[in-house]
This record gives sequence, structure tokens and C-alpha cells, in this order.
Amino acid sequence: MRLDWELAMRLAPRLYMDELEPFKPVMVGVTLIDRTFPSPSFRRTLNVDQESMLGVIEYAVYYDYDIQHLYDLEHVWVYVAHDGSVLNVEASFHGKYLRGLLPDRSNLGTDGRASLFVQPGKHAFSPMPEFFLLLPDVESANDKLAGSGGVLEPDMLKGAYKTVPGEMDLKAEAHLQEFRFKPSFQYVPYEWPEGIFVTWDVLKEEIPKRMRLLLESI
Repeated sequence: MRLDWELAMRLAPRLYMDELEPFKPVMVGVTLIDRTFPSPSFRRTLNVDQESMLGVIEYAVYYDYDIQHLYDLEHVWVYVAHDGSVLNVEASFHGKYLRGLLPDRSNLGTDGRASLFVQPGKHAFSPMPEFFLLLPDVESANDKLAGSGGVLEPDMLKGAYKTVPGEMDLKAEAHLQEFRFKPSFQYVPYEWPEGIFVTWDVLKEEIPKRMRLLLESI
């Protein structure tokens, strides 16, 4: 068994999104990690025990929009055994990450794909949708707090598109207010469209281009 693109496509997580979710993923940057190495797009080191595992597949899921800010990058990490089966899954949650498999692994399908729920508007991941209901701002983030984060520009892209911070933040806030919604908390399967998966290097080059065009249009 090899840690390759075919395996990454086969093990891509199955997402469930709120049926009223206004934003969908734009691109997914895939990185194959076969030794202990820093994530190229998240502040963490991925530990690979080569005796017990083949490696880690990182899926960096990019959206143009989070309900509170322009630019959103979420992550899923799938830890793969030497036989190609899934050992573990981790998923991003507001700058941190959670275990992506339930204790009984019941959200891991017979096809090897983990099922994850997507927080309405914000896109954090959880293996159980009830977890989102514990967040104090799970509804207000999509209502009166929409756009409050303006334009997000992470350190790895600093200076690439947020050239007039104050003005751009105000425009982004007004624009995102147009997408205010009340989540249904009813989740439907999201099917990955053809061509959405690219390498992380391709995605990293594409994000500033998309953001510049978006900022020019609002």
C-alpha cells in the first residue's frame, strides 16, 4: 500500500452540511505526509510513527466565505495504517482540533471514509452535530454578528490581498450581512464536486488570486 493521491481520494471525509448553509467549499488542498513533519497550512506538527502507520493525509478545505469573515480554511487529518485502513481522524475546530472519530468509530463507513458535520456558517468540524448546539454564538454568529471579522488574512499569506485593512473590513462586514440566516440544524450530505481536490501548493497560490477578485467585486 502506498500513501498516494488515489488513496487520498478514496479516504476523503464525507461531510454533512446544514441544509440552509449559504457557503460551500471552493477547493481542497491535499498534502501527503509520510514522516513527522509540520503541517504546511496549520500550526501543528503531524507525528508519524512509521512502524505503525503509513502516514497522514491532510485535507485543507478552503472557503471564500465564513459567515463572520472572508477567507476560511478548515482541516481534516486522516491517519492511515500500512494496509490502507483508517487509524484515526482529527478535524479543525476554531483554530484548534478535535478527534474526528467517535469512541465507537461508528462514523467511519465501511468504505473507510469518516463522516463529519460542518458547523453552520462557520465550518468547524465535529463527528457529532449536537456539539455545535453547546456553542453560545452558534445562532448569533449567523445573524447580528455576521461579518464582524471583516477580512481574514493569515500570517502565511500576510500582505497578499488585505491591502487597505480598515476599508476592506467594513466592506466585508456589509457584504456578509447580506448572507445572514437562521441555521436549520438539519444536515444533508455534501458531495465533493469533480476537480475540487488539488495539491496544497496549488491552493496556496490560488487563494490570494480569489481573494483579490472577491475584494474588488464587493
